[in-house]
Amino acid sequence: MQLNHPPQNQRGVALFISLVLLLVLTIIGVSAVQTTSLEVRMTRNEHDTLLAFQAAESALRDAEAQLEAITTTTVFTETGNNGLYTVADIGDPEHWKDPDIWAAGNSIQAANTIDGVAGQPRYIIEHVASVLLENNAYQQEDPYAAAANDRVEIFRITARGMGGTENARVLLQSSYGRIVD
Repeated sequence: MQLNHPPQNQRGVALFISLVLLLVLTIIGVSAVQTTSLEVRMTRNEHDTLLAFQAAESALRDAEAQLEAITTTTVFTETGNNGLYTVADIGDPEHWKDPDIWAAGNSIQAANTIDGVAGQPRYIIEHVASVLLENNAYQQEDPYAAAANDRVEIFRITARGMGGTENARVLLQSSYGRIVD
């Protein structure tokens, strides 16, 4: 009976190839984990931004509903009356750019509460101008009379919505015009 002895001159090539393949697979695995975690963060940020946008849209709709109920523009002041302002003069900073404007008392919280946001949506309304209607320029009423209904009041609504974190903020502005009786 003859015993087979392994040749004495093996050099470990199989071990080296196995280690190189293991290294390549590890690099591919780490790269896949990093890519996945980046995509998860991007998706979370996108979700926060969309949530903030929807919150700001909700605040815009609430402001428009409030404007439909307003019967006079005398409630709009330079310093603000619970979120109702006159537009800033040319050269003065805009009201909505002041970070303190979004505190309670300086702005109005939207009526609809939204779950999962860092802060409830808020808005301010600025009275921009009174524009005379030109439908019948020769028979317009006195624009300063109490019963004048031949002018359109122009307002600017600025709404701020927040997403799941305070870092996701969206500001939306819209112009709104209506005849104030």
